[in-house]
Amino acid sequence: MPAKAVSSATADRRQAQLEALLTAAEKRICETGSHALKARDLAADIGVALGGLYNIVQDMDDLLLRVTVRTQGRLDALFERETAHRPMTTRAQALDRLVAVALAYFTFARENLPLWRMMFEVRITTPLPEWAVEAQLGLFRHVGAPLSVIMPEASPEALTIRARTLFSAVHGVVYIGLEERLIAVPPQKLADEIEWLIRAGCR
Repeated sequence: MPAKAVSSATADRRQAQLEALLTAAEKRICETGSHALKARDLAADIGVALGGLYNIVQDMDDLLLRVTVRTQGRLDALFERETAHRPMTTRAQALDRLVAVALAYFTFARENLPLWRMMFEVRITTPLPEWAVEAQLGLFRHVGAPLSVIMPEASPEALTIRARTLFSAVHGVVYIGLEERLIAVPPQKLADEIEWLIRAGCR
């Protein structure tokens, strides 16, 4: 077999193993949480030796980061589905689109609670690789684009700060609400309050 074909087959096999590993990790996170993940269990799940696991990912931090990025990819796809058909030529249209993004975030968190929670629990001690940074920052385009219509005179820096502020506000309401803390907004009222928060913040 030509060397190129061998190389391609190896790459395909490793990609398939990576996909299987990510799926196994997601399943265990949904069942027991990210803190309970064990390399030995995951290796058994996908049928490789423990040492073979580290031919697929560098370490457990790398694995969790890849699961996080895959989860962010699903969130990004949901934002696209919920907003792609919405015009944002006018301020009112842009505001409606921003509300749609916030409500989609709430829906995603509610329907994918363990994986959503994991995105904010992972603590990586080394600098994030570029692909992880791009995935994270890429989500903010769904907030920044409508904000640029709502705040046409704002500088790029001001738009970035406002986008992060709005995200932090919505995330806080969603997090406290879904964790059902004493001070939480009642679950049945969360969507209405998220919409109010966005509209009030963009007056």
